Amino acid sequence: MQERLLQFIWQFRYFNQQQLLLTNGSLLEVIHPGTINHHQGPDFQQAMLRMDGMLWVGQVELHIRSSDWYAHAHHHDSLYRNVILHVVWEDDLNQVDDPVPLLILQDRVPKLLLNQYEEWMLSRQFIPCQRQLASVNQLVMMAWKERMLVERLQRKTELIWSFLEHTRHHWEETCWWLLARNFGVKINADAFEAIARSLPGALVQRHRNQLVQLEALLLGQAGLLNKPFDHPYPCLLKREYEFYRTKYGLRPIHLPVYFLRMRPPAFPTVRLAQLAKLLHASEGLFQVFLETESLEKLRLLLNVTASAFWDDHYTLEEEAPPKPKHLGEEFTDNVLMNTVAPLLFAYGCWKKEQPFKDRAIHWLQQLPAERNSIINSFRLTGAICENAFESQALLELKSQYCDRKRCLDCAVGNSLISSHWPSS
Repeated sequence: MQERLLQFIWQFRYFNQQQLLLTNGSLLEVIHPGTINHHQGPDFQQAMLRMDGMLWVGQVELHIRSSDWYAHAHHHDSLYRNVILHVVWEDDLNQVDDPVPLLILQDRVPKLLLNQYEEWMLSRQFIPCQRQLASVNQLVMMAWKERMLVERLQRKTELIWSFLEHTRHHWEETCWWLLARNFGVKINADAFEAIARSLPGALVQRHRNQLVQLEALLLGQAGLLNKPFDHPYPCLLKREYEFYRTKYGLRPIHLPVYFLRMRPPAFPTVRLAQLAKLLHASEGLFQVFLETESLEKLRLLLNVTASAFWDDHYTLEEEAPPKPKHLGEEFTDNVLMNTVAPLLFAYGCWKKEQPFKDRAIHWLQQLPAERNSIINSFRLTGAICENAFESQALLELKSQYCDRKRCLDCAVGNSLISSHWPSS
């Protein structure tokens, strides 16, 4: 037994409530178990209980063993003076006169419920409830997806607001940092963000009309121009970078950029060249994101093609078979999902303007679901995933709940575990 499970059992009253007797012989009726307390003090506040016919309102504390009351020094803590009931799994003290009325739950909880929880905690499957997920009511699942999407957007909002603090509430600069970070995808995200931080947005805008200079600045700050080259174009980039590094006192970032285990179209050289082209194509990207209501117009804006040198190169050194380096639909949609929609949602929260948040969510409903191993695995369990709204929700569910075994905090887990409680 774990204390979180005991709290869950008490909160949802998954125990036999017939003839509830306290250790002092009093008859207990649970009118309301109280509200769970996530701060310091007793576990539940404002519980409403009837003991021997008398109504009590106050706090409830839960422990695995009755001796934990003393082990945690609650008998000396003023925060616990108003506790009206002590709920435990087992009574290891067997005191004649307990300081607080004591209820033991060990023999009042279905074994099936306990076994289900233990199975989930020990599970090494993709998600703990993998075998049962398809049986969950779709209304429960849809409502929980909505909750997951909002939680994901709120988490991303916190990251964006942390950027805002460092940029002194400059939304264009914040957009530049987030955009660069997402162009680096997971493996190079920190390095690409560092590049953006090392090149102020005002400096980037100063060179916006010169694509060669933008490429030189981005590749140079990544440390990719610090070697001799044979091809004229990389030599040109290197000369441009050396000039502007001296002029602006630039220092390349110290983080490495990685090529290993990446498909050539996703090499950091290609992504930086595409990022340079996007900066070259539009002035004030954040303002464009705010003002553009059409998702298709944004797709056209974002789906840029790197400069001609990259048609037959993936790196600065070696030639490759000719193929223009379009950003592509999948990556364009990724930018919309992970940069534009979160920025719009965060801005709506900042300005307290609901239409921006609604537009971000509407765009996610229009975008196709991501294609990755996690979404594929969810589909194999029977989960429905038809658009980015749902795929983003499932990614949040996996990372913040399933991987952390937070089954008791999950509406899906709650629904499944409640099925082991006999209906009245």
